[in-house]
Amino acid sequence: MRPVPDRAMLSPEAAVPPGPWVMQQRWHELLFAHWSFPPETVRPLLPAGLELDTFDGLAWVGVIPFHMSGVRLRAAPPLPTTRAFAELNVRTYVRHGNRAGVWFFSLDAESTLAVIGARLGARLPYYRASMSIDCISAWIHYGSARVSGDTPAEFSAKYRPRPAALPVTPGSLASFLTDRYCLFSGDGHRLWQVSIVHPPWTLYEAEAVIDRNSMLEAAGLPAPSARPVLHFATFQDVRFWWPERVK
Repeated sequence: MRPVPDRAMLSPEAAVPPGPWVMQQRWHELLFAHWSFPPETVRPLLPAGLELDTFDGLAWVGVIPFHMSGVRLRAAPPLPTTRAFAELNVRTYVRHGNRAGVWFFSLDAESTLAVIGARLGARLPYYRASMSIDCISAWIHYGSARVSGDTPAEFSAKYRPRPAALPVTPGSLASFLTDRYCLFSGDGHRLWQVSIVHPPWTLYEAEAVIDRNSMLEAAGLPAPSARPVLHFATFQDVRFWWPERVK
């Protein structure tokens, strides 16, 4: 795993937090598929205490399929069923005070232990799903069908990166959607924040054919009518800190 970036190389929001990190992961073959919505469509779905973060006056919601490896707690050996598995996130972008972060509407995973651990340890809305990933002729074929919870949710697509890397410059839409160093979670009464540290993203333009996508409707959003904005990342190394109560 690549070392955590030096403190001096990071922006203030990405600076290494105090204390030790508690979990590390490597994310692979991420597709960022984002749709824009009027802010008034997304804002009612957020908990009290969080402000919707917008770009060019629009709210953005992402459906992000990927798979991970090297998952382990600090100073603990990896467990066989939680060290590598597929995941599918649905998220939007928020602020609390001056801190920008991510709010997850859902996180689907194929590891039962990871789902239980994340729900208990980080108050995140994880769901168990049946998932498949195959690489055929340079296309990544990804399928997910939720098998826990009361709301069905499916995603099926094939996608691939285009050759040239994209510059991720501060102030760009690509930076707004990916340069996030905090996630927020809640249990209905309290808010929590988890600091995240990772190196700068290397992003590519992407192309995708999405066959099924009910992830947004499952989150309480309308089905999108426009094509998504697409980005792709080959991998990313990530470290997490303990959840902290948001005052």
